[in-house]
Amino acid sequence: MPTEPRVDERPRAATVPETYQETLRRLRAAQKPAGRGAPAYSVYVNRRLGRFIAAAAYRAGLTPNQVTAISATLTFAAVLLLALVPPTFWLGLAVTVLLAAGYAFDSADGQLARLRGGGSAAGEWLDHVVDAIKSSTLHAAVLITAYRFLVPTDQRTWLLVPLGFMAVAAVSFSVFLLNDLLKAARAGRDTTSVIRTGSTPLRSLAGAPTDYGVLVFVFLLLGAPAAFAVVYTLLFAAHLGYLLLALPKWFRDMRALDPAA
Repeated sequence: MPTEPRVDERPRAATVPETYQETLRRLRAAQKPAGRGAPAYSVYVNRRLGRFIAAAAYRAGLTPNQVTAISATLTFAAVLLLALVPPTFWLGLAVTVLLAAGYAFDSADGQLARLRGGGSAAGEWLDHVVDAIKSSTLHAAVLITAYRFLVPTDQRTWLLVPLGFMAVAAVSFSVFLLNDLLKAARAGRDTTSVIRTGSTPLRSLAGAPTDYGVLVFVFLLLGAPAAFAVVYTLLFAAHLGYLLLALPKWFRDMRALDPAA
């Protein structure tokens, strides 16, 4: 008669869960290089904060899209506060903390995707859509609060500054994304495989005025409207100057991708 299959009665080795520090080390090893000229706060502060968040999110079982949703919630809460609440020091502190936290979670979603074995096209799309909305609505909120609370009637020409900043942010984001897409298309790769050459500390510091992380901390000056207006205007000038200087260089880079050139 057929015999019943025997059960292996040998004790099985217990599966030891990965510790938080081990997750961090694994994530650090999978970290992709920073973009060429990536500004200092984004490289040396925000990316590290994102790594801590990504490791915690991984252990909590969160998905990259859920982390992106948290980033969007924090960021757009700050945008709404900025547009609707009269500016004070405490409002500036709240806006800064929310924007900085949202930026850290924005860095964490991609790192979490790498921990989980790679991202998806839908996840990358969602991340870029949130970034695109953020890049314009933040300056729209500055425009609204300046009109409602900060700028006297006889100085309304200053409102052109956040309006211009909104345009520069939208154009810059679109061009950065388009550069990667065209390079990936010519190389026959997906966009997630466009690996940047590493940034140097000197190049990162030179790009500090165009760093989103620097812009975030300008909102600490909301309680001092004159100082806020001056620093915000200087940052706008830096972003505009960087874009005008970079556009010809990027155009040459695109021409170099075309064999017919």
